[in-house]
Amino acid sequence: MKIVIIGGTGLIGKKLVTKLHAHGHKVLAASPGTGVNAVTGEGLAHALTGAQVVIDVANSPSWEDQAVLAFFEASTRNLLAAEAEAGVTHHVALSIVGTDRLPQNGYFRAKMAQEALIKASSIPYTILRSTQFFEFLNGIAQSSVDGQAIRLSSAFIQPIFSDDVAQALVDVTLSAPANGMVDLAGPERLRLDELVRQYLSAIKDTRQVITDIKAPYFGAELSEDSLVPIGANPRLGSTRFADWLVKSF
Repeated sequence: MKIVIIGGTGLIGKKLVTKLHAHGHKVLAASPGTGVNAVTGEGLAHALTGAQVVIDVANSPSWEDQAVLAFFEASTRNLLAAEAEAGVTHHVALSIVGTDRLPQNGYFRAKMAQEALIKASSIPYTILRSTQFFEFLNGIAQSSVDGQAIRLSSAFIQPIFSDDVAQALVDVTLSAPANGMVDLAGPERLRLDELVRQYLSAIKDTRQVITDIKAPYFGAELSEDSLVPIGANPRLGSTRFADWLVKSF
């Protein structure tokens, strides 16, 4: 089976290429660097020729509200149109747990727009909504700097290792289209402020984490469960945060 990975040279994309090759599939890692640009449409028709599945794990180069919305709307429209022409039978997209609960966040609004376009398309689909990756913790900390400290909510978060995300994407890719959402999270529900404290300690960063229930998370105020799955029976990764820390630092 030919599988095209949009964003195939990024963190998740590279892992997908390796895992799907191991299953014996023909895999094309597509990105602007390889001559395939979903935003402009460049190279899409050629890349999708003969493809049965497209996995979209691409990310916007800018998180500015209008730029990220324009990225996901243009890339998704172009992808779906090219897939319809090529006869693709399964569109798989990576999204984020909580997108529909944090409309104040411009990135989450853009992912909601992406999801809406996929649902409205004639292409059978699976949307895998994942919680935040362990690897994104530094970005969370940096976005929450307040002087010499870091100010964070104590809301719950259920972060996940990127390897577990890639494996879940492989599993849904090789299954029948769900024509709906699949939630994915790490095995542990933790407090956001404490999670970042542990991360900073592991990397020998001495900055203090201040707990503030009203501290914004990328512009959005969190409730207790904004960042964790709330539906029944989410899929869970196997890697615990403490084990990831030991292996990584």
